[in-house]
Amino acid sequence: MDISDTTAPPRWPVPSTPPVHDPALFAQAMRDMRLTWRARGVLAELATGYPSGQEPTINELASLTRNQRGAAEGREAFRKAVGELRTVGYLTPDATASGVGARLVVDLTPAVGAHLIRRDDYLALMEGS
Repeated sequence: MDISDTTAPPRWPVPSTPPVHDPALFAQAMRDMRLTWRARGVLAELATGYPSGQEPTINELASLTRNQRGAAEGREAFRKAVGELRTVGYLTPDATASGVGARLVVDLTPAVGAHLIRRDDYLALMEGS
């Protein structure tokens, strides 16, 4: 751990109202087996943590120092998770912004085609334990 870094963690605005995402779609996204659990965690962070239009860029989040990100995984793990989210379509470039480090917008519509664990498979797992 780099103890020489005393930079305080950045403080992005806390939303005053909950996100407007459809709760059922969000729940499906959180169970989409096309994504690693790491990617689902990043999606949850981006979908629930920031007021619209005030989200940090992916580059800003990836650039957090070890002290700033605390227990969060490192830059490379974060970038891989973002890549997964872009591949499946949960993160898309913000059409209103341009330039390097442009914001990515959360889009939960890919959750309609989420690969979910079937109830029968889940019950079989529970019976086997």
